[in-house]
Amino acid sequence: MDSGKASRRFFEEHVSGRTGASRGDVRLGPTYGADFGVVDVGDRVVAMATDPVFVLRDLGIERAAWYAFHICVSDAALSGLPPAHLAVDFNLPPGTDTETFDAIWAVFDREAEKLGASLTTGHTGTYEGCSFPTVGGATALSVGDPADLVMPTGARPGDRVVVTKGPAIESAGMLGVLFGDDLPIGAAAAEAARERFEDISPVRDALTAAAAGKVTAMHDATERGLANAFHELAAASGVSLAVERERVPVLPGVREVCDYFDIDPWTTSSEGTVVATVAPESVDAVLAALDDEDIPAAEVGAVEERGGERVTVDGAPLAEPESDPLWGAYETGRERFWGE
Repeated sequence: MDSGKASRRFFEEHVSGRTGASRGDVRLGPTYGADFGVVDVGDRVVAMATDPVFVLRDLGIERAAWYAFHICVSDAALSGLPPAHLAVDFNLPPGTDTETFDAIWAVFDREAEKLGASLTTGHTGTYEGCSFPTVGGATALSVGDPADLVMPTGARPGDRVVVTKGPAIESAGMLGVLFGDDLPIGAAAAEAARERFEDISPVRDALTAAAAGKVTAMHDATERGLANAFHELAAASGVSLAVERERVPVLPGVREVCDYFDIDPWTTSSEGTVVATVAPESVDAVLAALDDEDIPAAEVGAVEERGGERVTVDGAPLAEPESDPLWGAYETGRERFWGE
């Protein structure tokens, strides 16, 4: 397997159809392009999603822990239901000091309390073969009324496509924080890139949009970026997307960082960016609600019947990314600026 998230082909060849027992309470099981699964529990639904606990200590332990926490809860929040419970497994390398764990856990506790979520269960230990930054996994649960659930498979022809924040938010923010003092892109652009780190969480975007109107599907632009998010959302719902490039917002600092590292903003990680499909009559209300929360967003295209191309941009096919340039840029920065 290549590094990073498994591809659509891998999912179809090795996961699809091999998901254990068939149960009547499973509303949505493993689906390529879907960020979470859903089960029925009485008159409620539970959306659940599992992600790595990813603590990149180069960011500074508190900032790294904030980043890790929001990665863990973001997919469940894309259900439109607030995260309610989090189960966390820490598999730490031997020799990890108690102060490091305490610092991470204090941030998890603080951020969970802000969301009204319980750190309900988990596991903590040190084990040979484990190493930072990937030091475990976590499963987030969002619980709510079925009427409030936004299914990741619900995009319909005629819906409009809304994008929050635009491409490369995570990449610009992370690289800006790590290397901003050294990047030769000008002080203003470097500071703007550092500010993008604060935009990495998609939780407010997703919950705000879902509460404001008829949102039919949501997906976040994590690994392989905005281009991949368009493809995954379209695949999950069995539709096509027609997008106009100039309508997609691009926040300050993004172009400069991506140009410096020679990476395509549309194919690099952008945790914090949400792609949503919205019923036409709800677009204005959703955009207004996002604006009220100071979340940049724009209507960028439309959902169409599944055609020959899954995603087009300005009428031309959009290639499905096969890799993510963020971590190559990270290693380049470490070598160039830190001599590592």
